[in-house]
Amino acid sequence: MKLTKKLARIAPLVVAAALTATATACDASGTDSASSSDGRTVVKVALWNYKTTPEFKALIDGFEAENPGIDVQPVDILADNYPEKVTTMLAGGDTTDVLTMKNVTDYARYASRGQLLPLTDEAAGLDKASYSGLDDYDLKGDYFALPYRSDFWVLFYNKDMVGTEDLSELTWDDYAKLAKKFTKGSGSDKVYGTYLHTWRSVVQAVSSAQTGGDQLGGDYAFFKDQYDMALGLQKAKAALPFSTASSNQITYDSQLTTGKAAMVPMGSWWAAALLAEKAQGKNDIDWGMAPMPQAGSGGKTVTFGSPTAFAVNKKARNADAAKKFVTWASGPEGAAAVAKIGVTPAYTSDKVLDTFFSVEGMPADALSRRTMQPTTVQLEMPVSDKTSDIDQILKEEHEMIMSGEKSVDEGIKEMGRRVKDEVQ
Repeated sequence: MKLTKKLARIAPLVVAAALTATATACDASGTDSASSSDGRTVVKVALWNYKTTPEFKALIDGFEAENPGIDVQPVDILADNYPEKVTTMLAGGDTTDVLTMKNVTDYARYASRGQLLPLTDEAAGLDKASYSGLDDYDLKGDYFALPYRSDFWVLFYNKDMVGTEDLSELTWDDYAKLAKKFTKGSGSDKVYGTYLHTWRSVVQAVSSAQTGGDQLGGDYAFFKDQYDMALGLQKAKAALPFSTASSNQITYDSQLTTGKAAMVPMGSWWAAALLAEKAQGKNDIDWGMAPMPQAGSGGKTVTFGSPTAFAVNKKARNADAAKKFVTWASGPEGAAAVAKIGVTPAYTSDKVLDTFFSVEGMPADALSRRTMQPTTVQLEMPVSDKTSDIDQILKEEHEMIMSGEKSVDEGIKEMGRRVKDEVQ
């Protein structure tokens, strides 16, 4: 999807806040120099939760091993504060070289303000057919970031509970029938055929991706079939009720790993977490991945997801070295580095997939491998200056529909009315 809409500028941030953020965004080594004490070129990378996000260490270590003359230093920021912190840093003239783009909305805002260096030449040299999520950074023909990972939604399942059932080319009708078939027991022994998490994307984003519906458009009739399916599973008691999951703060991880649900649609990022849990002895589930069920048949796999990218600060002290890091991280070498820890890279090839599926505990069956090569991955939510407001409206109405406080038709009608009256 090309980002063709002009984003509105927000009010300027006060200078004091900018200076405070710049002063507090310290790198791991505590230094503030363009070169290290041993003469290496320093590249500072803004990222989040460095110690608990292993992909960053994998990329930095891998790059430094191949580029010994460059010292990559993390600028560690709390994940919850990351977008606001980077926004303030840039407004204050911070010179951190590389900025991790946590989402495409923030990327588009920074790029439209002229705060990022163009990477159009670097993007032109990429094998675009091998990338997922690259087009999401196309800003009217120019690129200001390159993705290094691209998560998309798949169908996770418990192999023991699914047995010999074929999950390779499911429609949503097929999925619903299997969910009812896999449902067993009652009370505390109840096992559901599937679990649908409480996020609105579980219904709305997949519906948009597979029907071509526009989540920003104000006409949400295309949501109806997906809502009917989801509510039908609740009514048939083949899925945990939304209200129960919401009020009890049920986690999707617990539903699969404790044998409470046979199938769980979820993002590919979950694979790395499941592997880590198994290595720590927290679960012993034999799990696999299948393509997301489809709105229609035809052999193509359409799903939704979100890429993560690196950009170069326009005020970077060492722009050339920063570009070298970004290009490496987004390419085959960076893809191999994150694939080794079970993270889904933006760049894929047979060799990278071999690396991904060679991770200890990763299911290596043919279906799981095919799952990691979807035909189309649509951005989870389109980018616009109206995205945030519309997202909130759709979330609120989603909760009303799924909890039974409104009918599907009433909720869809109210979504459209509110978006047109409150946003457009």
